[in-house]
Amino acid sequence: MLQIPFIRENKDLVLAGLRKRHFAEADEVVDQLLALDQQRRDTQKELDDTLARQNVMAKEIGQLMKTGQKEAAETAKAETAALKEQSKTLGEKLTGIEQQVQAILVTVPNIPHSSVPEGRSADDNEVVLEWGDKPALHAGAEPHWELIKRFGPGGSPMIDFDLGNKISGAGFPVYKGKAARLQRALINYFLDQALAAGYVEVQPPIVINEDSGFGTGQLPDKEGQMYYAEADKLYLIPTAEVPITNLYRDVMVAEAELPIRHVGYTPCFRREAGSWGAHVRGLNRLHQFDKVEIVRIERPENSYAVLEEMSQHVQGLLQQLELPYRVLRLCGGDMGFTSALTYDMEVWSAGQGHWLEVSSVSNFETYQANRLKLRAKLDGGKPTLLHTLNGSALALPRILAALLENNQTAEGTIRIPAVLVPYCGFEVID
Repeated sequence: MLQIPFIRENKDLVLAGLRKRHFAEADEVVDQLLALDQQRRDTQKELDDTLARQNVMAKEIGQLMKTGQKEAAETAKAETAALKEQSKTLGEKLTGIEQQVQAILVTVPNIPHSSVPEGRSADDNEVVLEWGDKPALHAGAEPHWELIKRFGPGGSPMIDFDLGNKISGAGFPVYKGKAARLQRALINYFLDQALAAGYVEVQPPIVINEDSGFGTGQLPDKEGQMYYAEADKLYLIPTAEVPITNLYRDVMVAEAELPIRHVGYTPCFRREAGSWGAHVRGLNRLHQFDKVEIVRIERPENSYAVLEEMSQHVQGLLQQLELPYRVLRLCGGDMGFTSALTYDMEVWSAGQGHWLEVSSVSNFETYQANRLKLRAKLDGGKPTLLHTLNGSALALPRILAALLENNQTAEGTIRIPAVLVPYCGFEVID
């Protein structure tokens, strides 16, 4: 979350950033925070002055007692008792003000980077680049939700939504035969590529507590999108970003440890409440899916160069998979709550005739680190909040959808990109 000193010292910048996000309450919230901050500082000064007066009085009482001035000492004791009561009242007032500030701060999104374009929705996102040629499919080519009806064991669907619906419900498919092997191949390929790029693999828990959800900004913003085990007060993770970044909650990182690079594979769970329409058909939107996530913890001055490096890493995966893609810089109105700058990567879905988002790579600057109390003493100075970044490298469902659609042949088979053949052990799905 944002820091009060930053808001106080950069009011115009904060207001401009919140307006770029179309945060309707920007002026009201900032004014309220600054007024509370002034109250907090005034109360803190009054408390400090009162405590200082108590200390002076304590010394005076001792001196009066030594010189036998008992009546004056008793008067001073009475005044000290009143000062203690006043200190208690001021302390309670200070705590109340700080709680009000905290309650408001968690509702305020991050400030967009200066390069974030204006805009209210996905239609206003900036296309940074496009790569690859869109495949020209043969007559009769199909979207993946038709293709998956065959190629499974014994002629059954290789990705079975009906069977998943029987076991769990809609949005929980069952992968069978070559589809299951292709899933495993993609996971291993993405992990190996990240390891080769210098990331350290982590296998984290896939359930988190409330503190972890707060630390990375899922709570209190996105609780409606997460599955919740009420008896244990645990949430199923929406992405590996959450448990991996929370490894460093309440940690003073040694400067020599930086930069921190982690990669992790996990299943991910999202309720996707309110989703409907053709764009959610098949693998386009699921409640459970697999994803490989890269996470970075960086010195503030390096984080934007690292963001570009992470973007290049994801693009390299898409190029090796031979998938035409484009990179979008998200506009202020389409960004995630905690992000300062986000690139989305979308692949071309030839069977559906439109782009599918497969990755978001984001820099959160100090927004998450402030919640996490994630700091380091840099260059011998005072503790400094670090910058956190993460990216999907990659999420599997839409990658799989595009691979199936883009590589279908007139002969009724599906070609496997060369880079995946050593991982899955077959060249075609037939």
